[in-house]
Formats: sequence, C-alpha cells, structure tokens
Amino acid sequence: MLDLRLPSGLFFAITGILLMVYGVVDPSRAPLTAANVNLYAGSAMTAFGLILLLLARRGSKA
Repeated sequence: MLDLRLPSGLFFAITGILLMVYGVVDPSRAPLTAANVNLYAGSAMTAFGLILLLLARRGSKA
C-alpha cells in the first residue's frame, strides 16, 4: 500500500520553510491585518509537515 505521509510531509515541510524564509526576509503585511501571515502560515505548515514525516518514519518501522 502506498504511504502518502512521506511525500505530503516533504511537500508541507519544504513549502512551510520557504514561506517562513520569505516572511523573515520580506516582512510585508496583509492589507487587513498587522500580522506577518507568511511567517505564521509557514510555521504551521512546517510543523504539520514534520508531524507527517515523524508518523511516516514511525509507521515504516512496524
């Protein structure tokens, strides 16, 4: 059976890291908020990707 946690985790982790870097380098703000949306969304995506990678690693040992 194909395990989708590994490619999904890689996608979310890489995209999240790119968003976090972009949020740090160019801290532009969204028009209706004072928050750095790229930084916050990137950190959430990176955390989700790392959780998926952790689960994929744990699942492959069984």
